[in-house]
This record gives sequence, structure tokens and C-alpha cells, in this order.
Amino acid sequence: MRSLLVVIISVLCHFLLIFDYSSSYPLCTNKKSPFITNTTLSFCQYEGGACCNSSDDMQIRNEFKAMNISDSGCASLLKSVLCAKCDPFSAELYRVESVTRKVPVLCNSTISADSSPSRHNLTDFCSNVWNKCQNASLVNSLFGSQGGSSLNSTSKLSDMWKSKNTFCNTFGGSSEAGSVCFDGEPVSLNNSGVSSPPSGMCLEKISNGSYLNMVAHPDGSNRIFLSDQPGKIWLATVPEEGSGEVLVIDELNPFLDLTDEVLSDTEFGMMGLAFHPKFRENGRFFASFNCDKVKWPQCSGRCSCNSDVGCDPAKLSSDNGAEPCRYHSVVAEFSANGTGAKPQEVRRIFTMGLPFTSHHGGQILFGPEDGYLYFMMGDGGGIGDPYNFSQNKKSLLGKIMRLDVDSIPSASKISELDLWGNYTVPVDNPYSQDKELQPEIWALGFRNPWRCSFDLERPSYFLCGDVGQEDFEEVDIVTKGGNYGWRVFEGPFLYNPPKSPGGNTSSSAIKPIFPVMGYNHSEVNKAEGSASITGGYFYRSMTDPCMYGRYLYADLYGSGMWAGAENPKDSGNFTSTKVPVNCAPDSPIPCSDEFGRSVSGLGFIFSFGEDNRKDIFILSSNGLYRVVRPSRCSYICSSENATTPVRPRSPPQSPHSSTGTRLRNSMLELLFFSITSFFFLRFFLVI
Repeated sequence: MRSLLVVIISVLCHFLLIFDYSSSYPLCTNKKSPFITNTTLSFCQYEGGACCNSSDDMQIRNEFKAMNISDSGCASLLKSVLCAKCDPFSAELYRVESVTRKVPVLCNSTISADSSPSRHNLTDFCSNVWNKCQNASLVNSLFGSQGGSSLNSTSKLSDMWKSKNTFCNTFGGSSEAGSVCFDGEPVSLNNSGVSSPPSGMCLEKISNGSYLNMVAHPDGSNRIFLSDQPGKIWLATVPEEGSGEVLVIDELNPFLDLTDEVLSDTEFGMMGLAFHPKFRENGRFFASFNCDKVKWPQCSGRCSCNSDVGCDPAKLSSDNGAEPCRYHSVVAEFSANGTGAKPQEVRRIFTMGLPFTSHHGGQILFGPEDGYLYFMMGDGGGIGDPYNFSQNKKSLLGKIMRLDVDSIPSASKISELDLWGNYTVPVDNPYSQDKELQPEIWALGFRNPWRCSFDLERPSYFLCGDVGQEDFEEVDIVTKGGNYGWRVFEGPFLYNPPKSPGGNTSSSAIKPIFPVMGYNHSEVNKAEGSASITGGYFYRSMTDPCMYGRYLYADLYGSGMWAGAENPKDSGNFTSTKVPVNCAPDSPIPCSDEFGRSVSGLGFIFSFGEDNRKDIFILSSNGLYRVVRPSRCSYICSSENATTPVRPRSPPQSPHSSTGTRLRNSMLELLFFSITSFFFLRFFLVI
């Protein structure tokens, strides 16, 4: 028996040698395990297991600011490089031995061993850094102390390194032999359950109409409400996916017609539509729109430029021929009556005069958990928010408001509380902790929040697309009392306004929450020279299982469609992948000939919608489109049954777009083997 035991131990030892002891596992550069953070780091956006605390995060932020990077695209990449210090695998990324590297090993043209050739999982982050940054001006560059020439105070990569090959031979590396490299995103274990990015998104066109808002009927049926910019609302029934039927709308018989009240222009119109959570019992619904007090006498309210916020309307110049606060943002309540609605509003919930003719958001939503009305408001317009309304805690411009429309106070109480209409303020709004805030404010620091949504499966995830000024379009996770930076920051970058008659806010005076997703203007829509984000939804439908759990968003000008994947789940760490889009050959209404070449075949992408089946719709200038089964466009999705779409048993994890950071052996495999070996030996020792 003893000789048998010796043989078994020998065999087990040989098995242990199979596992490369050098295989990467979570370890910080101080050779300690990552610790658990209580909140998401504000700059580096790591949460859960990380190698940074809030002080480290602030130090990295200050280092980033001190570099004063001249190109926004380069700045975005170098921010991620700096933040690699916080990665749970930072010890391996920085190859810690006697001296820690200054720069993590940058992935350099590697293909993971478990990838099939058809996936084309090519990662060359090092080349991306060179291409974006070679001519960018950097102060105290990261890339000069490991073989480069001596640094000046301000340098370019092309000044320090002879070529991309020389640069990447020094800073690049692969993920071979169980090691990891940095590709701009957090390192991910190969057994983490992440799925590959969708090969594409397939659409069918079911209507030629151009709509701005879509809301599922609260009765749970396959009916939806659609509204257009001029002010009409229709009730329609959505046909089954793949049925070949189109959406039928009786244009002559709208559910509600507000065209006499609504001002419709480039950035004016009916901006939002929301139905009370108890609509089936009380028939209450709400519309958000713009009006012109010159043309409609009932369009009358207080001006958002007033003495309380340090603004004098008399000192504002006219904008596009309109005097300040001629135009207003309105939220009005209506009541349904059978298949139609009463043409008169029940009450005016909110009315506010606008200083300029742009950036006034206007979307309204009911919170799925609290039942309060959320109202998205832009900074009021003007280049660079000249009066700094977004950071002014006494102004409602550049804010997301949260209102209680169930408790309507008396007229005297409204006057006493200095409210903007018929509502009360929830007692747990952020002003209860920050007395400087106007009580209506839920979050601040927005330029023009354009399309927000709550995740159906995680109502605490409230995501908004916020339109940028010159460089960056962003997606934010909105939280109570959060400050999202504008106009101190545009996305993650410091912003310098051309004019500041309303004063400035110091970057040190705020704690900005940076976006979790977004894109640079330099990367999209180069023909038009502009970009504007359209926020969307987390995809929670059964129709396309490979899109499940991803956040969809797009550019207004059709410059791109993105799917944002979170990894790990609930971490706030997102990777955005640009998704090819095509139209199903059997679409009920034929799509534009441009469809096969770019997303621009959709025209202007105004908004997204979601029905009671959880299917996602795209509302564009060319029509109404629905996301359908990928096989209808010959896209490959291994989870799809081509005849009967089935919802995944559990939501797939978000994809990690790179392959360079996959590990050959996971710690779970080693742990399982060790435990098995222990009990195996114990059994024979007892014998």
C-alpha cells in the first residue's frame, strides 16, 4: 500500500507541474491581493476588486491632467494606460520584479489561442497608441524613460522614438505563455463566461413615419404610443416580428393633437411622453413640449435666467431672432378618455422660459421603483454654456429633475415654496443632503441629456446619453446627487469655454462622475464634422440572444451604432463595440440602398423605443425599425434558434472586446484541482 501511495503522489506531482506556476492571477504591483472598493472610482471607473483606492484614483487623475495632452483621442487612450495601475492584474501588466515598469505591457498584434480564425480577434493596442499619439504634445510623457531620448518638458512620441516598430518593441508584448497584456480594457479571465461581440444587428422596417418618442402601452399589450415632433400622438399595434406586416397608423385620427400649442422647429417640439404607473386605473399621462408665448398666450412662465441664478435677461442678446425666454419648456398632464384623450390639459406640471434656442432636453420618464417623474433638461444653449448654468446649483438648466406629480399642492403652497408648477418635491431628493441645491434637482452637470432609460432588469441602472460640445459624446450612469462635469469637463476632458459672462467653476471644486461609454468626434462623422449622441436601452429581448444585456446607443447623424458590454456585471466597467447594422431582405418595408454600407441608411437617428415584449426599436428620420433575429441578415449568433428565438436561461456576461488579455489557466481550475488532490490523498492515507 505504501508503494502505491508513493506512485500516486508522484503522479499528482507531475500533474501539478502541468499548471504553469507563472500563470497570471489577481495581484497588485505591491504584490498584495486587490481589495474591494466600496464605490466606483471616479476617474478610473474600477469597482469591486481593484488595486487603487480613492486617493490613488485622485493621484492618477492629477497625473493625467498634468500631461496636458493636446489630442482628445490620444488622451482617451493614455487615460486607460494610466488607470491600468488599478487593474486587479496590475502586477502582471507591469511585470513586477525588482523595479516596476512605468508603463504596462501594451498588447501588440496578438491572437488568443482559443479564437477561431473567423473571429478575427486581432489586438494591436500598442499600434493604436502610436497612431493616435505620435504627433500629440505631451508633458512629462510616460514613454521616455525606457530607451527613448531625453525628455523635454513637452514632447511627442515621434520626437522620442524612430518608428512604431521601435516603440512597440519596447512597450509592446503579448498574452502568450499565460501572461497578460493591456489592450485598453480591464483584464478578464478566460473562464469568466464572457461572450463574443455580436457579429451584427439585423433590423426590419415597419413604418415610414418619422417619430421622436415611443412608449409601450401600460396595459402590457403589443400596443405602443408614438409621437412626432410637431405634436401629434398615435396609438398603434405592433405586428409580430417576422410576420411581414407593417405598423398601421391612422394619420387622420391621432390619440392626441397638440400641434396648436407645440412649437416645432429644429430643436423644438414635443420632446417627451410618459404614462403614469397607474395609467390603467387613473388615465393620467404627461407630455413634454416647447411653446412660443408670442403665438400661444398660455405659454407663460418664469424665465430660467433670473436674479436667483445671477443672470439678467436684459443682458442676453437675441438668439436666432428670438428674445430671451420667448420660448418655454412645458410638462403638462392630460387624461385619457377611451381610445382618445381630452384635448385640454388637466394641469400644468412645469413651465420654464429658455434663455436660448437649443439644449433643452425635454424627455420625461417615471422611475420604475419610486414612481416619481424624471425630467431631463439641457443647459439652455449657447456655446460652452456661457452662463455656467449646468454647475449653478440654483439653476434648473443642465439638470435632471425628480418630481412628485401625485401630491399636488395648493396655489398658495406653490407660491410659498417657489415652485415652477403643480408638483411637490420628494423628501429624499439630494437637496436634503446639499442645501445649496434647488430641491427639484436629482443630478447636475449635463449639456443636453438626449435619451435616458432605466434597465428593466436592474432599475438602479439609469443611463443617459449626454451631447458633447466639440470633442466627446458620452453615456453616464446617473445617480442621486451626481455631478457629471459639464462645463468644467466635456466627457473625461477638461473644457475651456470661449466666454464666461456667468463665471467659472474650478475643477477642484467638484467631484465629477466621468462617462462609462462614449466616442470622440474625431472618430465619427468626418464628412459632416459633427456628432451628437442618441442614448438607448439595455437590450433585454428574447429576439437576439447575442445582443442580450448590452446597452445600445447611436449617433444622431448615422455615424455609428454601439453595443456597450459591462464586465464584470454590476461593476460600471463598460466596453463599447461598434456594431454593423443591416436590413433584413424580407423586411416588410424595403430599406434604403445605403443600408448595406453604413448605419447612415437609417437617416437621422432620433431615439430608441422599447415595447412590452422588450424588443428594441430605432426611431429615425427614415422610419421606424425593429431589431430582429440576426439570422435574417445572415449574422451568426450561436445562441439563436433560427426558427424559434429563445431567451437565454441566464443573462450572458458582457463581452471583452480584446483577446490579448485572456489567460491560459484560471485560478478556479487550480483551486478545483488542489481540493480534489487533497481529498484523493487523504482517502489513500486513511487506507
